[in-house]
Amino acid sequence: MKNIKRIFSVIVLVAMASIVINGCATSQSVASKTGSQLWGENCVRCHNAPSPSDYSGVQWETIGMHMKLRANFTEEETKKMVAFLQSGN
Repeated sequence: MKNIKRIFSVIVLVAMASIVINGCATSQSVASKTGSQLWGENCVRCHNAPSPSDYSGVQWETIGMHMKLRANFTEEETKKMVAFLQSGN
């Protein structure tokens, strides 16, 4: 019985380590993307992505804060996308 618990514990630890390692790799690939790439890959998943010229810079900041919470973006992702969208004005 003790051997089964040990084997199970090792399997759980290996699975958790794999999740952590893969999660970090994904974060690094996202960190290297531009605001334009993030906007193009994320916004059209849920709705038609508006043109950068559709809103003012201040409006994009407000929209960015809203979408950060709604779409669970990181602070860095939000800043990159808002900066890209503001550059279209």
